[in-house]
This record gives sequence, structure tokens and C-alpha cells, in this order.
Amino acid sequence: MIFNAFERLVAMRYLRARRQEGFVSVIAGFSLLGIALGVATLIVVMSVMNGFRAELLDRILGFNAHLSVNGSGQGIPQYDLITEKLRALPGIASATPIVEGQVFLTIDEGGTGAVLRGVRLDDLKAKQLIADNITAGSLDGLANRDGIIIGQAMARTLRVGIGSEITAISPDITVTIGGALPRMKTFTVVGIFNVGMYQYDNTIAFIGLEMAQIYFRVPQGATNIEVMARDINRLPEAKREINAAIGPAFYIGDWQEANRDFFTAVEVERNVMFLILTLIIIVAAFNIISGQIMMVKDKARNIAIMRTMGATQGMILRIFLLSGASIGIVGTLLGCALGTAFATNIETIRRGLEGMTGTDLFNETIYFLSKLPAIVNPVEVALISLMSLVLTLLASIYPAWRAARLDPVEALRYE
Repeated sequence: MIFNAFERLVAMRYLRARRQEGFVSVIAGFSLLGIALGVATLIVVMSVMNGFRAELLDRILGFNAHLSVNGSGQGIPQYDLITEKLRALPGIASATPIVEGQVFLTIDEGGTGAVLRGVRLDDLKAKQLIADNITAGSLDGLANRDGIIIGQAMARTLRVGIGSEITAISPDITVTIGGALPRMKTFTVVGIFNVGMYQYDNTIAFIGLEMAQIYFRVPQGATNIEVMARDINRLPEAKREINAAIGPAFYIGDWQEANRDFFTAVEVERNVMFLILTLIIIVAAFNIISGQIMMVKDKARNIAIMRTMGATQGMILRIFLLSGASIGIVGTLLGCALGTAFATNIETIRRGLEGMTGTDLFNETIYFLSKLPAIVNPVEVALISLMSLVLTLLASIYPAWRAARLDPVEALRYE
């Protein structure tokens, strides 16, 4: 639809109401502000949800494997042979044998539950998420038979540092001459990591593979083999390759099965937030309808005069359509700018607010991550903007139609 110079001039003049018409201008201003805030809020929330999902996915896949080959209760006895078979498969990038079990880590002042993983030093170094986030000590300390590497949150909970001794207590019972005793082993902290996900930083600890085999009583065995596929989007094909190579005696789990409920909850929350925040834009669009209808009533005499001077119904329709749509266009552009700027700098803003208020606005024990992530998706921003423009355009149609249908004789009868 093309607007001529006359239509643009009149539409813009009607938006700049005179003092006696100030109430109409106030409604238009609130409509514009409502659309801007709605669009900005929607962009920020969607960006934060995108950031949450991406960060959680990176942490989960950086810490755990795409696939896990699990044996029976006796573990996987010939794990080296099976590992080599897996590494030779075209769809497999790496395979890592581990020994894993639940323990209770204690010191004199208290303790905490943990998952103790036994892994070879070279395999642990290959995990970039851990190797690049060592905050104290070194991964090389794991060469020490009694060395243990723990997360920063766990170190803070236990109040330990490099060189501190931690006792691991297994729930499995050891029967001795003196009776049934819990299995215990003292380790020395040789490294502390911080991957930025509280769930891992507070619950996972690493020891050497051979030490784990002795402690968990799986000599010359592994509890499972972690497998990384070359293409995460082709896990079903990778599963079939693994089954064909090692047979059906092993259960093969994948990261999607282990975390399906978690990511489903994130996706549901994301969709619900989108629907709820869209209501802000819809409310602002209704404000445009009410404001434009009031403007039509207020400008009835002017409309009648323009009609008598030769203005067509189409011209009047386009004038008020442009007037209402202009509010939506300016509000949408302003909301895009505000939302994108806020989402891009949200972590800096959070830290600034925490510094001013002295409160923890993003507790990592609740939100799993140590920082507030946000990823601005240009496609989503474009879709949100398009939705806002369509809603505001639709909101402008009815008042414009009423203005175009106004009878100039009736409008001027009592003038």
C-alpha cells in the first residue's frame, strides 16, 4: 500500500496532537511504550532461554558423553578391547573407559555426597571443558595414586584446597574379622576445576582409573565406556554401529535419554513465557484501537471537511491506517533496540545491580549456572518484530475503516 505526501502529512499531524487534544496523544504514547516494552521483554526472555539451553547443552556434552556403553553388574571386563573396537568405528570420535560410583566425601568438619569417577589422565586432559577450567592445582597431579580432582563448589562446601586430605566412604560394606565396615580411602586434593555448572562443580570428583578399579572392586574392568560421536545429530546411526561391533550384551544409553525431562521442562517454560509476554504486545495493540477510535471521534469535523474537498474514502482509510501503524513501527523498532542491547549486556547489568543492591540475583545453586547467559537469535528477533507489526497493523484497521465510513453530512450537520 502506497501513501502519498498528503496522507503522510495529515497522519503525522494527527499524531502530534495540540494541547486541547493532549489526552489522545497520551494514549498514543502509552501504546508506543507498551509495544516497545513488550517487544524488548520478549527479545530478552527468548535470548536468555536460548542462552540457558545452549549453556546447559555445552556443559552436559562437555562433561558427559554422547553415548554410554554400560555392562552388567560386574562391569565391562575386557574394556580395552571393546574401547579399541569403538574407536575404530567411522561414526565414533572417541571412547573412554571409566569406573564410577557413589561415595560420601568427608573431612573433620563435615562432608558431602559425590560421584567419584575413575579415568585415565590422558582421557581427562582430552575433555576440554575440564582441562581449560582448572582454577587451582593441575590435572597432572592425577598421576599421583592418591590424587583427587574436585569441583570448586565442592571445595567451597568442604572448605578444602590443594594438598587437603579427603576421605571417601563407599556405601558398599567390607566384611572383616572385626565385622562389617564401610569401605574407606583417603585422597589428597591435587586439582580444582570450575566448569560453571553448579551440579557438576559440587557433585563430581575424579581419581585415577587404576585407583578406582581397586576402590570400587572392579579389577581389570570398567563400569561403562563413554563414547563421543562425530555427528551429534546422527546418534541412532552411531548406536547401530556400536551394536554391530560389540553385540547386544551391552546397554547403550545416550545423553538425550538421560536429560530428556530437563530439556523438555526448559522448552515448555520457553513456550509458556513466549505466550505470556506476547499478551503485553496484544494489550498495547488494544490501546492503539482505543486511541485511534478516540482520534476518529475528535477529528470527525476535519474528516468531513476533507471529504467535501475531494478526499476519497481510500485516502481517509490510509491516513488513519498510517497513523496507527506508525505507533507500532516506532514502538517495534525501539523495542528491538532496547531488547537487543539489554540481552547482549545482561550479565554486565546483573553484576552492576548486584553491586548496587548487595544481593545475589542469580544464585548458581538454584539456576545451575554461575553466570546469566543470553544468545540473541536474529531470526527470533525478526519473527517477534514481524508479529508486533502485524498485530499493530491489524489493530489500526478497524478505526481507519470507521473513519473512512464517516458520513460528512452527519458530521457537519450541527457545525
